[in-house]
Amino acid sequence: MPRVLSGVQPTGQLHLGNYTGAIRQFLDLQAAGHEMYVFVASYHALTSARDPVQLRANIHQIVVDYLAFGLDPAKTHIYLQHDVPEVTELCWLLSCVCPMSLMEKAVSYKDKLAKGMSANVGLFTYPLLQAADILAVDAELVPVGKDQVQHLELARDIAGRFNSDFKAEVFQLPEYRLAGDAGLLPGTDGEKMSKSYGNTIDPFQDEPALRKRILSIKTDSLGLHQAKDPERCSVYQIFRAIAGAQDARTLALAERYRTPGTAGFGYGHAKLALAELVLEHFSDARQRRIALMAKPEYIAEVLRQGARAARAKAQEVVSRARTAVGL
Repeated sequence: MPRVLSGVQPTGQLHLGNYTGAIRQFLDLQAAGHEMYVFVASYHALTSARDPVQLRANIHQIVVDYLAFGLDPAKTHIYLQHDVPEVTELCWLLSCVCPMSLMEKAVSYKDKLAKGMSANVGLFTYPLLQAADILAVDAELVPVGKDQVQHLELARDIAGRFNSDFKAEVFQLPEYRLAGDAGLLPGTDGEKMSKSYGNTIDPFQDEPALRKRILSIKTDSLGLHQAKDPERCSVYQIFRAIAGAQDARTLALAERYRTPGTAGFGYGHAKLALAELVLEHFSDARQRRIALMAKPEYIAEVLRQGARAARAKAQEVVSRARTAVGL
């Protein structure tokens, strides 16, 4: 089966958007028997992170959440980006063949500048480091959201150029697997769920706070007895993303939106249904997370094992690249 690589930046608590857009894909691929490499993108975070204490806390929390959601270190290599120095060496080798024009095409760089992020070199060359992450472990399949497809295509372009320039098949060209619409989960305000927007829903939050958060989801003003379009409602969209579009509960909820009946059906009912679904769906994960928070030694050992596996693979790749360039 194809070797899989993916990662998440440690920018804060993982939320439902991360789960439906990334983590669930990791779990599906793990269950299918793929060789998995899943990392915490600590170097990528430095393009904007400026609080070292908070960064260390975020990194630890991401690993805990990976494990709580169900990633199994016996099946998935979990590691920190900065524990695999071969990646940064490979990034330099790739930078020496990458045309400036490729980096200038990166839409995400322009988008982040438009949002007020500092125009540092790390942000500009972000796709290069991402390419090194992918190519360092000979990844064949990379799960991505729609906003990351261009970066995967850039990685393929850079790998192909390297192979061509040095007339050696150093890198295989990775394919991507699109997260689909689940990766565009709406937040409490109806915009894309994102930590930067402050509109996220944390499935590990204490139950009273979690229920309150779900009840705060923005809806329109249609009344109890008025028919409603579920496709236009953030509450329904989140419910469907978690339960599945063809799940009986999802279909029943959609019908209640469209046909309120004599008793009526309001958005409050939908929010209560979503709260129950989230608590049920993540019940085991919530219990695992509580246990994991008390096991820092176990977390550290998981990361050591993951880094050893990733470095062993990356050393093979870097050795091929060095030989190809004449080092």
